Amino acid sequence: MKYKLLLFITLLCFSSCSKEQNSKEQSETILDGTWKMVYAETKENDSIQVKDLSNTSFIKILNKSHFAFFNQNETNSKAFYGGAGTYTLKGNNYNETLSYTSVDVIRHHTFPFTIKIKGDTLIQSGMEEVKSAGIKREIIEKYIRIK
Repeated sequence: MKYKLLLFITLLCFSSCSKEQNSKEQSETILDGTWKMVYAETKENDSIQVKDLSNTSFIKILNKSHFAFFNQNETNSKAFYGGAGTYTLKGNNYNETLSYTSVDVIRHHTFPFTIKIKGDTLIQSGMEEVKSAGIKREIIEKYIRIK
């Protein structure tokens, strides 16, 4: 009887651990890919600014551990910028650590966000705050998956 109970508990544990691992892999797989920004809103102090995307392509690329983003203005090549780094994902809590950027004051900073995925739409929101740069703004960004 003790052996049957021990076997049952062991199988239950393996089943639970397997479900946890599958859930993590499934979350990572959902993010993997190339995403195009279709909406961006920034709230800073008392103002709300909606990004004009009519002449701009903003692309985010994610794999299991890294992200990269590129913003290209289609009429002015000098308005190009980008960045990259690593991210962590726990549930809907998504944290980007920016390792590669031309802006020294935000390099190696971690930005906490919340993400939601609805079909082929990724919604990222949160507070971007870097005290040493005087940055404190709330963002909402929406992306669609590029196939």
